[in-house]
Amino acid sequence: MTKDELLKVLESNQMTDVIELIEDAEKGDLEELELAESLGLLLDPDLNREVLQLLESLGVTIIYVRDDEEDETDEDDSEDN
Repeated sequence: MTKDELLKVLESNQMTDVIELIEDAEKGDLEELELAESLGLLLDPDLNREVLQLLESLGVTIIYVRDDEEDETDEDDSEDN
């Protein structure tokens, strides 16, 4: 999918926040994007992949943040004390 095709799909789905991310990346205002590894950016896996590939081609580093069960357990334990 070309960038123009992708933007048309995003516009038709009223995904203005994602369009703004792409515009920021084009201007050099977005260098890194942190995403929950289990969620991604968009619910549609194909569209998600296309958007992330475009962002990476524009120089954005995608950083996946994992929700470690051990970290959650440690936080819960420290809150109890």
